[in-house]
Amino acid sequence: MASSSPSVLPLTTTQTTTIESQPPIATPAFRAFISHITDTIRTGLSHRRPWTELVDRSAFSKPESLSESTLRIRKNYAYFRVNYLSCLAAVLAVSLLTNPFALLLLLALLAAWLFLYLFRPSDPPLVIFGRTFSERETLGMLIVSSIVVIFLTSVGSVLISALMVGIAIVCAHGAFRVPEDLFLDDQETAAPGFLSFLTASATNTAASAATVVATRV
Repeated sequence: MASSSPSVLPLTTTQTTTIESQPPIATPAFRAFISHITDTIRTGLSHRRPWTELVDRSAFSKPESLSESTLRIRKNYAYFRVNYLSCLAAVLAVSLLTNPFALLLLLALLAAWLFLYLFRPSDPPLVIFGRTFSERETLGMLIVSSIVVIFLTSVGSVLISALMVGIAIVCAHGAFRVPEDLFLDDQETAAPGFLSFLTASATNTAASAATVVATRV
């Protein structure tokens, strides 16, 4: 009696399809944003004056009046404004490095704005702990978080104190530095204000960020 061959069970192969998740940030837009900031900083630093002129001890003297010190500050800022802004940035960096808690909070807030709103694709929506947040809710949550971090923690006091110290250093240097040996042209003498260069950089950065957001929506 011939033995029957064992029955072969049909095998079904299930194909698993992997759905590529969308990156958390738009990489080309993020790179363009960082590149724009880097180019702005590099362009600004290229206009700085030699630091030896800034610390030349032979050019320091006590101002005779408040009006003379104010005039010196205006002229010195028109000539050393990039150096002054670099000093402000250095004071701010030292203050944050000596306060690691404030630095971590500020970096976390910046990362939240970048990864949760500015460079995050609008589709799919943001989901946290099973709850879906719309674009408006995400923006409102980030604004409230920014207010809490800056005004209800040590971040605000660290930033304000650092800016006050930096401005005091700049004003003291500008008041005691005699500007007669500086060669100022008409464009530099007509500098509109103390934060003109910083405002221009911030405007360019904000415009770049707005362009990124417009392409994201």
